Amino acid sequence: MRVDLRVKHDVEARKAAIGLFELGHGYKSAAIALSLPAEAVRRWQEIYRAFGSEVLLRMDGKQGRYTYEQKVAASAVVDGGMTKTEAMAAFGIMSMSPLKKWCALYRRGGAEALRPRPKGRPSGSRARPRTREEELEERCRRLEAEVAYLKKLRALVERDGL
Repeated sequence: MRVDLRVKHDVEARKAAIGLFELGHGYKSAAIALSLPAEAVRRWQEIYRAFGSEVLLRMDGKQGRYTYEQKVAASAVVDGGMTKTEAMAAFGIMSMSPLKKWCALYRRGGAEALRPRPKGRPSGSRARPRTREEELEERCRRLEAEVAYLKKLRALVERDGL
């Protein structure tokens, strides 16, 4: 049986937390009752309030992918007065942390700040071919370093009498 290392707490812990949420417990009392970190239970409660128990039980540790349009729309409505939990439910965002990051970027740079950036090394960053002169200068530096090393070695051998 394979264990998914991306998920820290098993389904049984989340089921127990759902039961406590349904009884009216807050995340702090649920965390204490289950002996779990309060921050993890708080995130579960946000997901439970936004999506319900089915989504909380299906969580698999994989990061969601969101389109540029989803990011801009969610950030705009949060700035317009909608709560973050309501925005999570309306746009299918599974975690509060990306939404917070998008809102901060949106406030600083507008919709353009949320536009996806190209990944990897820029295409024009390959090393340009060296000229013959540069190759000869490099070879000269290497040979000078080798000569200096050999002189130092000879001096040590003569000094120690080996």
